Amino acid sequence: MITKRYTLAEANALLPEVKQNLEQLQELSHKLEEHYIHYRKVKAGHTELSGELLFEMEGQMDFMQFELQLYMQNFARRGVLIKMINPGLIDFPGVMDGEEILLCWREGEDRITHYHGWHDGFAGRKLHPDA
Repeated sequence: MITKRYTLAEANALLPEVKQNLEQLQELSHKLEEHYIHYRKVKAGHTELSGELLFEMEGQMDFMQFELQLYMQNFARRGVLIKMINPGLIDFPGVMDGEEILLCWREGEDRITHYHGWHDGFAGRKLHPDA
């Protein structure tokens, strides 16, 4: 359940921190993906000697997944919705003219200038009148 509602100004003020957290999340996600690919290669060539290595790699992946969940929970605690990690697509719940909206930011944009309805998605983005 979403309890936090952002104004455009509040969401834009939080954006630098969100961008930094997203970069860290992206980096961790990339490392986990690379680690998993390496793990699959080691597992495909599995020998008795690689058993310990596989066990260690599985533990590292478990830890990375736990870290990833913590980052996601940090966004959720602020009421910020991550729609995509790569490229970054983030929504901030808000209200405009009495209607529930999502202030929408896409990686590469300097600030939040668009919004869409809860069921419209990215394709339904509209320029925010205060942007």
